[in-house]
Amino acid sequence: MTALTRTPRRTRLRRAAATASVVAVGTLLLTACGDDMNDMEHGSGKSSTSTSGEAGSADFVDADVTFAQMMIPHHEQALEMAELADDRASDTELKDIAEQIEKAQDPEIKTMKGWLRSWDRPTAAESMPGMDHGSDGGSADGMMSGADMRRLKTMKGTDFDKLFAQLMIEHHNGAISMAEDERKNGRNGAAVKMAGAIVKSQTAEVEQLNDILDRL
Repeated sequence: MTALTRTPRRTRLRRAAATASVVAVGTLLLTACGDDMNDMEHGSGKSSTSTSGEAGSADFVDADVTFAQMMIPHHEQALEMAELADDRASDTELKDIAEQIEKAQDPEIKTMKGWLRSWDRPTAAESMPGMDHGSDGGSADGMMSGADMRRLKTMKGTDFDKLFAQLMIEHHNGAISMAEDERKNGRNGAAVKMAGAIVKSQTAEVEQLNDILDRL
């Protein structure tokens, strides 16, 4: 009778121990899975943020592409004009404006070319009306005609200052118009921000150039 009584008890103890072991192992597995899931969630969050950031920087529409493609040659001509002022201009304030143009627009050209490369778009649009530096017809976007540029290169002193101011006012107004279009229709944050900076800086320079013309 005693042996029969002990056997079930041992069996119960074994079963209890086995159950406890199973529960312990299960708890450890659940904890480990929970940690892995947390790590996966954290990693997913970082990846999502990174992807979102990359998508944001690459987010663009046709208006952003057009803005960069048109503003690059526009800036390049402004730099060409500003460089002429180095040894031809006589007015100190006008020389300062020419220097400002060089410092601001050269880096902007490099930045816009970088955008277009990252967007897998050409840095220059083909058959862009009015953007040919050699054209003698001028442009609605303020680009100088070939004749205007040749004339400017022949002048020095006050005559140069007057023509430079007149041409650059027209040129800046064209850039301001293009930049305003980008602010309205663009989507890329960096491009829209640059457009705002162009409007602000070139509007101020137009006012300065008008003041110079008034006193020359």
